[in-house]
Amino acid sequence: MSAVKHLLSKLSLDKSSNAPREHTHADHPSLHEPSREEIEKEEQRAERARIDEEQAKEREANKREAYEARKEEEPVCFRARVHHVRAISPKIMFLIFRQQIHTIQGVLAVQEGAISENMVRWAEGLSRETIVLAHGKLQKPREGQEEVSTTTVHNFEVRVEKLFVIAEPSVPLPFQVEIASRPKTTEDQEDYHQVRVGERTRLDNRVIDLRTPTRQAIFRIHAGLTRLFREFLDSRRFIEIHTSKFEESGVESGASLFRVDYFGRPAFLAQSPQVGKQMCIAADLERVYEVGPVFRAENSNTHRHLTEFTGLDVEMAIERDYTEVMDLLDQMILHILRGLQERYRDEIETVKLQFPHEDFVFLDKTPRLKFAEGIQLLKEAGWKEEDGSDPSEYEDLSTKAEQRLGQLVKEKYHTDYYILDKFPLSARPFYTMPDPNNDNFSNSFDFFLRGEEILSGGQRIHHALMLEQRMRSAGLDPDSMKEYVDGFRWGCPPHGGGGIGLERVIMLFLKLGNIRWASLFPRDPKSFSRSGNDSVETTAALAQQALLQGPESSTVAKRQGKDMPPLENLIAKYGDGTNTSWTDPSWTVWRDEKTGAAVGYMTKSGFAIAFGNPLCETKQIPQVAQAYLGYLRQENLKPIWCCVDAETESYLTDSLGWSSVIAVANQKLNPAQADLEDDKNVRRKMHRMEREGLQVAEIQGEVDKETRDELEKKLEEWRASRSGRQFHLTGVRPFDDMNHRLYYIARDKEGRICALVVLAEIAAARGFQVKWALEFPGAPSGSIEYTLSYVIKKMGEAGVQSATFGPGASQHLHSADNVSGVTMKILEKSYNGIASRFNLTNKSLFRTKFGVEEEPLYVCYPKGGIGLKGVKAILDYE
Repeated sequence: MSAVKHLLSKLSLDKSSNAPREHTHADHPSLHEPSREEIEKEEQRAERARIDEEQAKEREANKREAYEARKEEEPVCFRARVHHVRAISPKIMFLIFRQQIHTIQGVLAVQEGAISENMVRWAEGLSRETIVLAHGKLQKPREGQEEVSTTTVHNFEVRVEKLFVIAEPSVPLPFQVEIASRPKTTEDQEDYHQVRVGERTRLDNRVIDLRTPTRQAIFRIHAGLTRLFREFLDSRRFIEIHTSKFEESGVESGASLFRVDYFGRPAFLAQSPQVGKQMCIAADLERVYEVGPVFRAENSNTHRHLTEFTGLDVEMAIERDYTEVMDLLDQMILHILRGLQERYRDEIETVKLQFPHEDFVFLDKTPRLKFAEGIQLLKEAGWKEEDGSDPSEYEDLSTKAEQRLGQLVKEKYHTDYYILDKFPLSARPFYTMPDPNNDNFSNSFDFFLRGEEILSGGQRIHHALMLEQRMRSAGLDPDSMKEYVDGFRWGCPPHGGGGIGLERVIMLFLKLGNIRWASLFPRDPKSFSRSGNDSVETTAALAQQALLQGPESSTVAKRQGKDMPPLENLIAKYGDGTNTSWTDPSWTVWRDEKTGAAVGYMTKSGFAIAFGNPLCETKQIPQVAQAYLGYLRQENLKPIWCCVDAETESYLTDSLGWSSVIAVANQKLNPAQADLEDDKNVRRKMHRMEREGLQVAEIQGEVDKETRDELEKKLEEWRASRSGRQFHLTGVRPFDDMNHRLYYIARDKEGRICALVVLAEIAAARGFQVKWALEFPGAPSGSIEYTLSYVIKKMGEAGVQSATFGPGASQHLHSADNVSGVTMKILEKSYNGIASRFNLTNKSLFRTKFGVEEEPLYVCYPKGGIGLKGVKAILDYE
């Protein structure tokens, strides 16, 4: 149909019939002949419709096959990004066009009456990542070149005839997709001098990173996996459900919760759909599955942990026994693995360019081992835990043990996929059904890919009385989960199920090495930095210069002879609120001969108890930690490492197989954003002190003798007024290392000293530590709140964006990595008793007045290397 007829057909229809027909002006005297402008617009619309139709058809087929199956001189029209531009001369140039994972070469050359030199020059100036609409014809590569090796379409290129810009970058790109897309082998060549895009840069600019063919392929496989998951379960009469992501309390042991304010009432983000799945079974839905977000508030900065991931969960009623669940889930995994390898071969090969790996190997019949059999395999292979003991069939596997067992299974059965059955009951959640023949074990299992767990499942307890008893044993009140428990009280069939972490499966299947590459927009404990790490560190460094002169020492500079960098300088360059204690004479400070790095520790009952990270560059932590642990072995001391951050904890637990718990938190705040009058009590005390005429004086560096004597007298009064046993990392010694201290002294209108706040300079990214904040006997009530508020405001005005009160006790002990259920219960009981008896959290509660946020710190120890003696040693260091 011509453009004119198409326009006319849209203007009227025969009222007596539903079918369109030709019309004359007599039919509608009010209609006029379309103008030339209307005709041109309609022709443009028709052309766009034709192009859209062509592109839609092309998207239905594989792009590479669609092009390579065509004929020479066939016209093409497509929209793509400019991936690369290369000029040969003023009259000819090459462009590489990119559509998702496919690329094709374009040639733009001067043609008399069609393409001018100006057009070629204009195209040379196109920015990479510009979106263009290209018209042209397919042609074979130029003579002497059989195919184009740098694109995915090899045997054709496009002779460009028209080129239109649809959109282009308006700011410089953080990196070029063409550079980020280079194969890993090219990037790793020693003589290759072009820029390599780092992991942090990629994640910080995720939208650009996602444009690379490798990332495009990963998320096609990502989508394919969920498609195969649904496809299999739909064929088995399962119903897809969508459970609530708000819960009153959690059900998964070892998984922390994100607390939310639910209209003034406490609630939590769901750490799994477990409650909803089981309620659906109690409601006779019989077979259900869900694909949805899962939230875990676990401060684990490892290669395999995220705080938010996609869960693929299954629950089903059981007819005979729990092996029905295991059989079905096994068949499902095999369906997914076969489907990925058969349907996504091109995508897998694309991923291999940047993540080289061997194809995933699995058998038609999956090997199934009892947990005890897996432990026996480890023992026969000579596997030992970190403390030198044999692995136990009554405790869960550590990450390192899992990986070693995966290697042994691969050697024996020649598969990357296997099942471990009959887990110890102590390592499973409260709702897991015990083994009826041995209540040390359970009717539960894990599935493993490439030596790492990807699915946990088993039979659930369906008897209400047994469930309530298990809940109480786990410290949960059944009435707090009444909606959940009622389903069992009203009668629930035997059932079981399991859950898969989608991102972890993708990571292991494609051997990506880091789960963040398998998550579209990964969320981990370091996400949502308020100002960005670099800007915080820069601002903090500048702010410190405004208040104090920064240190010169480093652990990466070449050392002159045997001279060690001064400890005080290392604390100011690398330290946090724990390291500042090491200047106290009660500490032993080990120094690394190679780097000059330092670790502070105390000895008690055969333990060497270190507090705080090693003082060194982050990249040196493994080297320094190994040297320090070697020194302890020579001294016959057992190591415990307290108050370390996520970087150090990750090395100790992932690389050395240590266990870790969270008992302490770094209590930090942002002085530049602190609202000091948000707390009513603080606000009231500040106003009272203003009326009292309290004045605060600042002293930087050396404190004069008269003021020191006056302060020493006040400190003696303060010490005499203290009662009860005190837990601390250092004595009150405010005049150590005065070069890295700031002193704020509050006096009343009579000139008497009422309060003292001392700031210690620490690493630039951490800003300052409020080392001591003391209110002296006889001072007006509120003196310390007033003085602290003054100091925090002073830091904020100087641009300091990070400060800390140092470590404070957590309300409860939390498991972090590689801790068995039995060990955790013993540690929790000991910690809670001591914390309650000695009011360990009082200091933390006081600090909350100033808007502190808690950043978990870890207590790490070799697996099996701590018990009641170790707990006592940690708390009995003074």
